[in-house]
Amino acid sequence: MASERIRFDIITLFPQIFPGYLGESLLAKAIERDLVHVHVHNLRDWSREKHHKVDAPPYGGGPGMLIQVEPVVECVEAVRELDTDPGELILLSPQGQTLRQRVVSQLANQTRLILLCGRYEGFDQRIVDILQPREISLGDFILNGGEVAAMAIVDSAIRLIPGVLGDERSYAEDSFTDEATLEFPQYTRPREYRGRTVPDVLLSGNHQEIAAWRAAQRQQRTAERRRDLL
Repeated sequence: MASERIRFDIITLFPQIFPGYLGESLLAKAIERDLVHVHVHNLRDWSREKHHKVDAPPYGGGPGMLIQVEPVVECVEAVRELDTDPGELILLSPQGQTLRQRVVSQLANQTRLILLCGRYEGFDQRIVDILQPREISLGDFILNGGEVAAMAIVDSAIRLIPGVLGDERSYAEDSFTDEATLEFPQYTRPREYRGRTVPDVLLSGNHQEIAAWRAAQRQQRTAERRRDLL
């Protein structure tokens, strides 16, 4: 069972990425209805450098820059103190556990998540050693930073919060909800378009037959597209 409400604290070097995202669609409505709280924190505010730098070259050489340990550890500690619930710290990393619906369900059970967004070549290893975050990845590819991954976690988790979706059945019938099959094909008006028609069973009004057709379509689509799930 998901939490009745959830708080997200997003730590990022680019907080200006988020206002548009937070002000639209279901997320904006959930925030307005006090089901979801989102707070964005600028990591540069914890910099010890004159120009608010938080990165430095890696010891031992190599390309790019690493995010330094001091501002991250001190930022996370300060953000944790903003609420009586310390929350679960999530570090968005390509080396982390792959985000799947089962993982989303676990995250949605939390009442507070702190999402730490990386940039550049990554983090000083001591950040992981000291803070012991849960590391999560969107998949086997590289993004410019963790902000998109943070949005993906927020977007997927809030769908499980009671009251966020207009109809809770929307979640129940989604792909991956049962960790086994993809969603069945769906149709709406018009009934016919360019020679392609809506399957007759969906117009029959027989709910038992419709349910059986959808179950069969789930299995068929999964076998064709994601046999690994079976």
